Amino acid sequence: MSALSRRHVLFGGAAVGAGALLTACTSNDPGNNTQVKTNESGDANAATGQKVVIGFSAPAADHGWIAAITNNAKAQAAAYSDVELKSVEAGADAAAQRAALATLISQKPTVIVMLPYDGKELNAAGLEAMRAGIPVVNLDRAFPSQAAFRLQIKGDNFGMGLAAGTYIGEQLKAKGVSNPIIGEIPGIDSLELTQERTQGFNTALATYGFKVANRRPAEFTADSGQASATSLLQALPKMDALWNHDDDQGIGVLAAIKQAGRSEFFMVGGAGSKVAIDAIVADNSVLKATVTYSPSMASSAISLARLIGQGKGLGDLVELQVPKEITLASETITKDNAAKYAKLGF
Repeated sequence: MSALSRRHVLFGGAAVGAGALLTACTSNDPGNNTQVKTNESGDANAATGQKVVIGFSAPAADHGWIAAITNNAKAQAAAYSDVELKSVEAGADAAAQRAALATLISQKPTVIVMLPYDGKELNAAGLEAMRAGIPVVNLDRAFPSQAAFRLQIKGDNFGMGLAAGTYIGEQLKAKGVSNPIIGEIPGIDSLELTQERTQGFNTALATYGFKVANRRPAEFTADSGQASATSLLQALPKMDALWNHDDDQGIGVLAAIKQAGRSEFFMVGGAGSKVAIDAIVADNSVLKATVTYSPSMASSAISLARLIGQGKGLGDLVELQVPKEITLASETITKDNAAKYAKLGF
């Protein structure tokens, strides 16, 4: 199982505001995905139009978030009578996805929605498709070249860290803690998305005069989360707060905390998984909040690809075309608002 494909999250697919967009519950079970049209009152975008063949490629679904991305994309496409989805098996590494995309490009779909194994490594595939006259919707992991995509839709990794740091800063300030010991368990440290999350976290903490005392990277899996948390807990015999970047690896993080018998601190998660939301509601562990990075973005990507293929724009915008870039906001889920987000947990 490759490390890069074990990915985690942004919430708020509806933030793009198109009349034709659908929102989907996220789950590893395709049967649990539901679509609700946001506008069924005669909106021109929602009406059946020109048939669009959408090619879809994402890394192998060996992680809860990636599985939800793929499930949401398929369910969203199925909700449109004028969309045909051609999904290709991307394999477990960049080379396998490149090969799958070459086959997909040769089939000449109307639009391609692509969540690359790695944006830099798959940039050439995006360029190839665009040069062949096939618009590319670059999902989540960004291509470095602006010429490699027609639309880039992604979560706000910096904003995710900013939200987590702000919540922690406010909670510590309210408790009157002036010199807190703060831990951090990021995901794969070599990834740009992880670095952006850490930058956002540090930026938020700095506004309160706080900083991270110790950080131990994991790999977006429960096993790696448990190992990293065990190491961090040993390094910090006392702690006031902890941010774990990913709710899937958070399963292992919480297991390590329970095993160590630690409860003197509170923890914030990342992505908005159903397990994390349920734990926040139960309020029987150190996990008190999570910041969103929802795979509902895949549903929005399919809806937007359909509009691009039909030459339409967003219903709420004056412009005639879908925008070039959309970054979805990260929100903070706590016990107080968890009910609102529960159906979107993956």
